[in-house]
Amino acid sequence: MQSAHSMMRTAVSNHKTPQTSIQPGTYRRILTYATRHKRRIASFLTLSVASAVIGVLNPVLAGDVVNAITGGGPVATVAWLAVAIGLLAIADAGISITNRYLSSQIGEGLIFDLRTAVYEHVQKMPIAFFNRTRTGALVSRLNSDVIGAQRAFSNTLSGIVSNIVSLALTVGVMVSISWQVTALSMLLLPLFIIPTRLLSGKLAALQFRAAEHNADMSTRMTERFSSGGATLIKLFGNPQAESEEFGRRAGQVRDVGVKVAMLQSTFVSSLTLVSALALALVYGIGGVQAVLGHLNAGQVVTLALLLTRLYTPLTMLANARLDIMSAVVSFQRVFEVLDVVPLIAEPAEPKPLPRGGLDVKFSNVSFAYPSADKVSLASLEDVSVLDTRGGEEVLHSLDFTIPAGHTVAMVGSSGAGKSTIASLLPRLYDVTQGSITIGGVDVRDLSFATLREAVGVVTQDGHVFHESIRSNLALAKPDATDDELRQALDRAQLHDVIAALPDGLDTFIGERGYRLSGGERQRLTIARMLLAAPEIVVLDEATSALDSTNEAAVQRALTQAMTGRTALVIAHRLSTIRQADTILVVEAGRIVESGSHAQLLALGGRYAELYATQFASD
Repeated sequence: MQSAHSMMRTAVSNHKTPQTSIQPGTYRRILTYATRHKRRIASFLTLSVASAVIGVLNPVLAGDVVNAITGGGPVATVAWLAVAIGLLAIADAGISITNRYLSSQIGEGLIFDLRTAVYEHVQKMPIAFFNRTRTGALVSRLNSDVIGAQRAFSNTLSGIVSNIVSLALTVGVMVSISWQVTALSMLLLPLFIIPTRLLSGKLAALQFRAAEHNADMSTRMTERFSSGGATLIKLFGNPQAESEEFGRRAGQVRDVGVKVAMLQSTFVSSLTLVSALALALVYGIGGVQAVLGHLNAGQVVTLALLLTRLYTPLTMLANARLDIMSAVVSFQRVFEVLDVVPLIAEPAEPKPLPRGGLDVKFSNVSFAYPSADKVSLASLEDVSVLDTRGGEEVLHSLDFTIPAGHTVAMVGSSGAGKSTIASLLPRLYDVTQGSITIGGVDVRDLSFATLREAVGVVTQDGHVFHESIRSNLALAKPDATDDELRQALDRAQLHDVIAALPDGLDTFIGERGYRLSGGERQRLTIARMLLAAPEIVVLDEATSALDSTNEAAVQRALTQAMTGRTALVIAHRLSTIRQADTILVVEAGRIVESGSHAQLLALGGRYAELYATQFASD
């Protein structure tokens, strides 16, 4: 018999089922995942039925043993019945182990299928998707929702089948023994289900509150225990007030925990009481009938044992619809992510790039950031309705060419659109109007792999992963040798820094590279670009995080790296501007001036103003 605590958990999970409509085609899509494991599922269900049959046979054999004993039957009969009960126990144990194996194979296989499908699909999403999506909400789809979906096969499906078989056999055997006792036992069923319905709803609400309080407490700990948060509290915070606030939140968790414990105890006690009353009823009525000669002792024992197997499947089947809905909703939330159409698609028949030097041409390029409803999901942004605003142009009719092997620098006010222009070349976004070509080929006609090989980018924030230095560099060239890695680090003026670390290239640099300084992280991303050796480089204020000494060293490496390559550089300091063949002045999404450093200074326009305010000190 399923324990009361287990039934309590099942009932609570049912109350977590979101009230939402099931989208057409959801069940068909679920079946496509089920068919991948159809043989295991068939074996799993067959063994579940066999286990249910054994569960009903045991009480019957136990009753036969009692009759054989009280009737003074042959010793051999008692012995064979005992052997049969033992063999059934061995068979049930074997079935249980085999079913657990099949269940894990089905469940983990389904988790694998769903997770890999979602991960692969999310990798195709544009950068706009990640800019709007809450990372935690997206990760939740890969964890809790995927696990909720797999329960449909590993728990719910087998539970429904085995409970139906168990219930049918149990009722059938009980009716064959005494329909009167069976009917009276069924009268107590509402007393068994009502506590489940009433108390589980209250417990679910309390556990939701507990989850919220725990989340609040955990969020505060995470923020305060991070390096930046701890520094902020030490500089501006009040430790006493922080402790009091944490104590208040921890107290909420404590108080809810006490209420949950008491409610669970009440629930378990009520179910235990109802089960005891039902057994008392069977023993009382069955015992009277046995005394009157209508039943024998073995039948009374059989009825009592079967009764313990009657209420559990009835309660579970009463909740089966909610179990199914919960699993289907989890599937639907996973499918919801899979149904987001990537805004930037790879061409069906990509074109190759010509050999030799590659030029870059922006032809009448205009761009507007896509609205949320085109790239995101409301549930991933934690909003009820997606924002449909958008479509306002931020770049207007840009026309310029970067000849092969030349460097074009862009300058302008903050927010003028420089970084947006740089993001269009590697297709982080697609142009709204016009075209961008590399070597005469529209970037939208290139495969993603070709575009990655042709265009190398160093961004301003210089993001790195919580992995080894080797792994961070290998993103650009997975088959790079140690000599190639060290050469790239040397050209980025970082070799001595890495050599001084305890594990060298295999040193883990921590989350967001906290073991390196800001300048060292930026040089590491430059080394990654140098290792890739693309024909076109995009530098989005790549030296902004460096001091003057490091900038001069890295600038020499960048100059060497850009020699013979086509480069688009967002200028931050005068040294970058002076080496550019052409300087574009961008304001409000438009190119307002174009020329060399000397020409633009002589013009006395916007560039001359920027030079006087931003670059003259250099």
